[in-house]
Amino acid sequence: MGADGDEMWVEAGRSGSGAISGRGAALGEDVGATLERLKAAGHRLPDPPVSGGNYLPYRIVGNLVFLPGVISSWNGVLKFSGTVGEALSVEEGYEAAQLCALNLLANLQAAVGDLDRVRQIVSVNGYVNCVPGFSATPKVINGASDLLVAVFGDAGRHVRAAVGVAGLPLDAAVEIQMTVELHPE
Repeated sequence: MGADGDEMWVEAGRSGSGAISGRGAALGEDVGATLERLKAAGHRLPDPPVSGGNYLPYRIVGNLVFLPGVISSWNGVLKFSGTVGEALSVEEGYEAAQLCALNLLANLQAAVGDLDRVRQIVSVNGYVNCVPGFSATPKVINGASDLLVAVFGDAGRHVRAAVGVAGLPLDAAVEIQMTVELHPE
């Protein structure tokens, strides 16, 4: 269920020619298998978020894709704003982190054309706009981590930081950045 109450489903389309790819999520699945797992988890991708400053939406170096921090918006509309532990609950923060992960996946798909090219999620750095002394930042960032593991299986497991901060751009509840390794071409 989305932050605005609408159901979040992915359209069941295939990217490219629909040919079989031997690089799907470490299992050699059909092109689009990652989007099917995303759909099975009850989600769909938003439009890739527009950069909010003088930075790139992704940088590819060899087989690594570096994705910048994205906030908890859906198609350009901020869905979770405020301070976790005050205006927002841990559960709302968890949903905000899921939304950040969906935005990262949308940027990743725009970068590489097919999420089945992902070999593994390397790292996730999560920032939670929270009250001083808030100790549940790992529970909040689990929203992103749990989604990535649901979609990519063991390839979605990653190293991570979950940091509490005094504020984020646009008073967003959560911001997350991610590094991904691709299968070699």
